Amino acid sequence: MKIFCIGRNYADHAKEMNSPVPSQPMIFMKPPTALLINNDPFYIPEWTSNVHYEGEIVLKVCKNGKYIQPEFANKYYDKVGFGIDFTARDLQQKCKEKGHPWEIAKSFDNSAAVSGFISLEGVDKSNVKIETKLNGRTVQNSDSSYLIFDFDTLICHISQYFTLQQGDYIFTGTPAGVGQVNIGDKVEGFINGQHLLTCEIK
Repeated sequence: MKIFCIGRNYADHAKEMNSPVPSQPMIFMKPPTALLINNDPFYIPEWTSNVHYEGEIVLKVCKNGKYIQPEFANKYYDKVGFGIDFTARDLQQKCKEKGHPWEIAKSFDNSAAVSGFISLEGVDKSNVKIETKLNGRTVQNSDSSYLIFDFDTLICHISQYFTLQQGDYIFTGTPAGVGQVNIGDKVEGFINGQHLLTCEIK
């Protein structure tokens, strides 16, 4: 099982990070040890003082594919969930300044919280709504129509470089509104108004 993540896939998030809008999908990966499931709490690592939540729509790949063509892309995912890409922002900034990869800031243990999944059958895939709440207050509220690279484009692009396999996850990017979490906080995630994830910060 692989966890693919897409960086800067909402223009408003790229703007809030003072980063350019990419011309093609920015792919990075998290290992299976990054998974945080079953609404388990997230423990802030001792080596960071600035962890951010990034709420995302997560696709679940439903069959194997390589070099997938656009007309077939929508057949390779059939469910979506809510995910949190936990990011050690202080470490990420240091990596950026040195021109180093971001893995230690993005792919550490339990940095990929994932909810259960709901079916996309009968759902308009171009208008999947996502909402993140922090301590009961809405901090992110967007939908898939604002994606720079839509679901099908991501499937095609990723499959040029990596074989997609049943059970793989694709974090499709985070909208604007990311922010820091602290001990005692509670992050909740909603897809199309359905409450899918609760993550307490320890």
